Amino acid sequence: MTDQTPDKTPDFGDMTLDELRIALAPDIAASAIFDGWNETALVAAAEMAGADVDIAKLAFPESGLAGSRAMNMIEAWVTSVDEAMAAEWPQERLAELKIRERIRVLVAFRLDAVEHIDEAVRRAMAIMAMPQNAARSMQLGWRSADIMWRLAGDTATDYNHYTKRAILAGIYSATLAFFVNDDSEGKAKSHEFLGRRIDGVMRFEKFKYKLTNSDREMPSLTRFLGRLRYPSR
Repeated sequence: MTDQTPDKTPDFGDMTLDELRIALAPDIAASAIFDGWNETALVAAAEMAGADVDIAKLAFPESGLAGSRAMNMIEAWVTSVDEAMAAEWPQERLAELKIRERIRVLVAFRLDAVEHIDEAVRRAMAIMAMPQNAARSMQLGWRSADIMWRLAGDTATDYNHYTKRAILAGIYSATLAFFVNDDSEGKAKSHEFLGRRIDGVMRFEKFKYKLTNSDREMPSLTRFLGRLRYPSR
């Protein structure tokens, strides 16, 4: 009896370079555990996946307008995690949860996705922390935070749009820094760390809501600063 199971091996030959980057990213991350984010990891990933090595190198040039090869590989990897997260936790599934739990499960998904390649995460964070990569790293963190908030159903367009994303990017970054040094079973301490950070933000949001919706007349910061500059005579 012949095997009727369809072949799920991706056809790399029909992919655009953008698609190829995302497809190879998980294997590159796995190779980066041992080789770092470099050409050796890229070649190993291409061979592991069955992709043409020369085309893979073309997808991740050594340098250029897009930046260094290492940062391009890291960005592709982050994008692959973003896409996997969105596929696993679409808005309709998250809608069944409270807002705090929506954010927690999204960040937890990202931690679980890299639990067994924490050395690759550590190496990636070291590269992203380099001065020449700081701006791009912040953009990647912001983008992932924006995707998480949109999946969670956030529709804010005022300053809350920006503060929510900045706070979540900070939480995710701090949790990853804790994660790479966490030797507890199943990274349990990292998940506890995440829970505490989210609880802290939720308490702050409740306080802010009460403050901004209070019927009491609150002192004007603008008026106060004006008095400092132009004191009454």
